[in-house]
Amino acid sequence: MRSALAESPRWQLYRLLGEPSRLRLIGLTSEDELSIGELAELTGEAQPNVSKHLKQLREAGLVIVRRQGTRALAQLTPDLNGDPLLTDAVQAGRKLCIEDGSLVRVAQVIRARDEQTRAFFSQPADEDATPPLAEWSAYLTALRTLIPRRSLAVDMGTGDGALVELLAPIFDRVIAVDRSEEQLKTAARRLSDRRYEHVELLRADYEDPCVLSRVQELGGADAVLAVRLLHHAPRPQQVISLLSSLARPGGHVLVVDYRTHEDEGMRHRQADLWLGFEPEELIGFATTAGLIDPKVFVIPAARYGPGPDSHLQWQVLAAQRDSNEETRPS
Repeated sequence: MRSALAESPRWQLYRLLGEPSRLRLIGLTSEDELSIGELAELTGEAQPNVSKHLKQLREAGLVIVRRQGTRALAQLTPDLNGDPLLTDAVQAGRKLCIEDGSLVRVAQVIRARDEQTRAFFSQPADEDATPPLAEWSAYLTALRTLIPRRSLAVDMGTGDGALVELLAPIFDRVIAVDRSEEQLKTAARRLSDRRYEHVELLRADYEDPCVLSRVQELGGADAVLAVRLLHHAPRPQQVISLLSSLARPGGHVLVVDYRTHEDEGMRHRQADLWLGFEPEELIGFATTAGLIDPKVFVIPAARYGPGPDSHLQWQVLAAQRDSNEETRPS
């Protein structure tokens, strides 16, 4: 029993429970948590009267009232069991509500809460609308627990930082590397409003020893990503080997790039050095770099977006650094 009940003289409790209106409120709040407005609707009493009765019941420890914005919601205190008088009061209150039909209408009142929501979502949707990136960040933060190791991610060739906005909500720390000062300025502006203090922008060439040194200082990366970078690299195999060296034992390497194509114009429009890669090439790069379980799969075209390379076929190389490397003798 709550202390408020234990400290109250018994005669005060009898007087409190002698009012049918308060018994009805006890009965209704034993069924579900209800707002003052809903209780007024169910009992047919004015809201001020309901509020007055609830205040008395709350002070006696019989109901719990909590605020949610401008609404006050009441529910029967859950630890009233054991006192025969209170058990009888709950039963008597429920019997009164059964007789006047208010108890069965509680379910209708609860369903009515959903009417405004149903009406809102029954309106025609804007097919061109997409969730703002801030919403995606919230969703990704919720999903981060599905990734068992998420201490550090490295985005090699980050460009304007678009991928970092997706990685930052998931990983505890992100290092984004690019050799272009202008691209990193754009990335910094993109990230400035997100308060991603755990993102480190690093200006360096891919093969610069400072990149490997920084990542190793942090224990290696759980995920190393290179998105549409490989077709710009003079030596693709060297890039894959570098990505492998950045991953911790057991860490993952993901490379997004194009399947082989014949659009020579990409050399001029996007400064591409290579017109994509065959899956077997990517798997060969990964194997030579010492990565295990390399797999290549195609990304559906509907997910590319309207960019200048949306007419090409995108693919993903996914591989892993051997988790046993750290126990191998040197």
